[in-house]
Amino acid sequence: MMLLFVADGAGLYYLCHHYLRGTNIMKLKQILFLSALLLTVGGRAQSNPNGRYPKREFRGAWIQTVNSRFRGIPAEQLKQTLISKLNSLQGAGINAIIFQVRPEADALYASQHEPWSRFLTGEQGRIPSPVWDPMQFMIEACHERNMEFHAWINPYRVKTSLKNELAPTHIYHQHPEWFVTYGDQMFFDPALPHSREYICKIVTDIVSRYDVDAIHMDDYFYPYPVKGMDFPDDASFERYGGGFSDKADWRRSNVNILIKKIHETVRALKPWVKFGVSPFGIYRNEKTDPLGSRTNGLQNYDDLYADVLLWAREGWIDYNIPQIYWEVGHKAADYETLVKWWARHAENRPLFIGQSVMNSIQKPDPENPAINQLPRKMALQRAYQTIGGSCQWYAGAVVENAGLYRDALVKEYHKYPSLVPVFDFIDNKAPGKVRKVKKVWTEDGYMLFWTAPKAKTEMDKAVRYVVYRFESGEKVDIDDPSHIAGVTNKNHFRLPYDSGKKKYRYVVTALDRLHNESKSVSKKVRL
Repeated sequence: MMLLFVADGAGLYYLCHHYLRGTNIMKLKQILFLSALLLTVGGRAQSNPNGRYPKREFRGAWIQTVNSRFRGIPAEQLKQTLISKLNSLQGAGINAIIFQVRPEADALYASQHEPWSRFLTGEQGRIPSPVWDPMQFMIEACHERNMEFHAWINPYRVKTSLKNELAPTHIYHQHPEWFVTYGDQMFFDPALPHSREYICKIVTDIVSRYDVDAIHMDDYFYPYPVKGMDFPDDASFERYGGGFSDKADWRRSNVNILIKKIHETVRALKPWVKFGVSPFGIYRNEKTDPLGSRTNGLQNYDDLYADVLLWAREGWIDYNIPQIYWEVGHKAADYETLVKWWARHAENRPLFIGQSVMNSIQKPDPENPAINQLPRKMALQRAYQTIGGSCQWYAGAVVENAGLYRDALVKEYHKYPSLVPVFDFIDNKAPGKVRKVKKVWTEDGYMLFWTAPKAKTEMDKAVRYVVYRFESGEKVDIDDPSHIAGVTNKNHFRLPYDSGKKKYRYVVTALDRLHNESKSVSKKVRL
């Protein structure tokens, strides 16, 4: 198995030893350079100093609804499908779900402004029967499993194909002038102030009425280029492009304004709700900009008009998950090159890596073709302090255990639970300690009970608890995730009673909405 490594003395020693055995001096130089970089690059360090089993790590998974298998499935059957999927993901150590709720200016929730999605009912605007709210259902199910819920919206896209019918209640029928067609798709015109105001109204509706942990946008900003076609915004440029001599700069400005407005909207409503993006994996190529990566592919900045680094630098996004879906050794977009590039350009915002499950299992390791690339990718991801986790594309592939991917997460990479990283630039105040910890026999078994800490504001409130277990006489180290017995949103925890002959110390801490952890309180028990 590929060595897992970090930039400390032991990790560097084993790496050097590994590469010297192959007398590959060039690779040794690369490792020494990488190690020096790791020691100097800024960012939030992981809790576990050896990096192999970090206590803090974002472990997300995308659940897409566009073109999914959900369409037309009876409500109870779909609920059971979603529960089964969440149970499998929870068992694989996933701690955040990114669920697509607005794929085509429609809704997989009880929207006050947009029609029900055809990806739920089979026809846009058709009310599910019986009526139910998939987003509310998923929020409750995720929180019950101590997973974050990120509401994934596509801001501009209206039709994935022009042949699709829009519901009579769709905003298009009220304001067709807000929209443009490009290729075989339809979009809100990103240049129009009305478009931005409307999209922010949708965000307001979601954040104000639902207990989401984040608003999430993926890589669809200005649409992916269609060969031989320019995006039809000449009239908009003439009307709104004053002050810009370059249309590309103007397009980027249009997206910048939307990103900034969404961030401001979310902060004003619920300051604990995050706003994150998952852009295309290449910011710019080095041949276009010396700042860019040594790649040769489509570019966020130049082709999608998404200046992701600016958004992070200005604090308009709370996390960034670049979609690095290629393999190590890809000629145009090498995974290793891109992970290193993004790690150097995190811009002091949480950075997670978008991983392709299928690519990772289908491509062999370039130095050991007998194994796939997952070990190398996980080692690289955890080598950088500025990378705080990853997100799996897509959840279904994890659940189906394609290439034994889920098994690898369970047995090695997610062997122990991990808490979502702290978003301390939003809030760094930990909740108070839990109170009145006691052990009680109940009809449900031997239980540990506690009382929630007092809180003056929503930001101070404890929303879940971490329970650690240590053997009698063992040093209490809550930075070691191997001692996490469980995470719960309840004020009790079932103890695994055996014969009552063995002594343990249980430690309980509280977490707030942004995962700040309180001081610990302990209780000795016999199990």
